[in-house]
Amino acid sequence: MTGHTPDGRSTIIMDEPAPQVNPGPTPDTGSVVLWVTDSAPASNAGSADAAPAGARNPVPPSSRGGTIFRIVDFAPASRGNAAPASALSGVHHTEERTARHPGFHQTDTVDYAIVLEGEVWAVMDEAETLLKPGDILIQRGTYHAWDNRSNDVCRIAFVLIDATPL
Repeated sequence: MTGHTPDGRSTIIMDEPAPQVNPGPTPDTGSVVLWVTDSAPASNAGSADAAPAGARNPVPPSSRGGTIFRIVDFAPASRGNAAPASALSGVHHTEERTARHPGFHQTDTVDYAIVLEGEVWAVMDEAETLLKPGDILIQRGTYHAWDNRSNDVCRIAFVLIDATPL
């Protein structure tokens, strides 16, 4: 993480593993929250870690304009470890939709999802598409699920931006 010295010069403030690591159901899955902001424009003042250890699955605060930057590793569906939507913090879900996929949920965010490794199906109510490394999905507050139908872990970088609920 970069920042400023007391005299206003740029510097590296932090160069270490992220403390906000959330283990998944298997050793090679989980998520890490790298940065959180609570408004836009975000403040570049101070040197505190904006994603300290302890907060599990934070969502943008009630103040408008918050963001989250996180990396998630999804296990293959064949392992049977899909997180149920009811276990996800700050999401909406319905029994009808979770019957289709246990992770079906909706958030009050615009999400930039960038596939880094592996592949995953982005599943919507009416359609689905296969995403591979380098593919980007702009998820705009829709009900959706992530379904890894491969044999390998899929790693996705997410930038979640607070949005007006539908």
